[in-house]
Amino acid sequence: MAIDLYLKVLDSEPDNFEANWKCARAHRDYGEEARRQEQKGWKNICTEYGRSGMQYSEKTIELEPDRPEGHFFYGLSVGTYSDGVSILTAINEGLRTKAQKNLERAYSLEKTYDGYSPILVLGRYWAILPWPFRDRRKALGYYREYEKTGNLYHREEGPLFLAEVLIELDKKGNGAEARALLEKVAQSSINYFRKRAKELLKKIGD
Repeated sequence: MAIDLYLKVLDSEPDNFEANWKCARAHRDYGEEARRQEQKGWKNICTEYGRSGMQYSEKTIELEPDRPEGHFFYGLSVGTYSDGVSILTAINEGLRTKAQKNLERAYSLEKTYDGYSPILVLGRYWAILPWPFRDRRKALGYYREYEKTGNLYHREEGPLFLAEVLIELDKKGNGAEARALLEKVAQSSINYFRKRAKELLKKIGD
């Protein structure tokens, strides 16, 4: 397990920048994968590993505040933690503003990081917040920016997230664009994305 390798390094080198941010990423990824696969007890896994991801991200930021890694994975780890405890609980714990601040910092430092991921993740941030914080138009703006980078189809999340917000905005013509996006995702080799795309296609209807 990757986490164990990074923890072993950190046992002897607690200030190792690479090991800290990669440990943050590994914890967040483990929680996210548990959620997608609906593993038994996945909410508890997301809570535990999302919290750890935040902790290693904070250490990363402490070591290199002007690098994007710590800020980016802090924001992602808050999302994973929120999947476990609920978004409202995370908001009540003050994590909404912390996630936004760190994601925007990653964006300002290096929006091209990890295939322009800070742009996509900021769009997702604004799309999934509950009312009154949610801003789907702002989310769409980030998704359109991400689309212009040419990376939209490099991962299933791109067209899926864009299609979701198009459906939610419910403007004339959005249905056709959303359908085209979802039909591509529905061909994914990953069951999680195929299933979600087919659910949204049913929502659009004929």
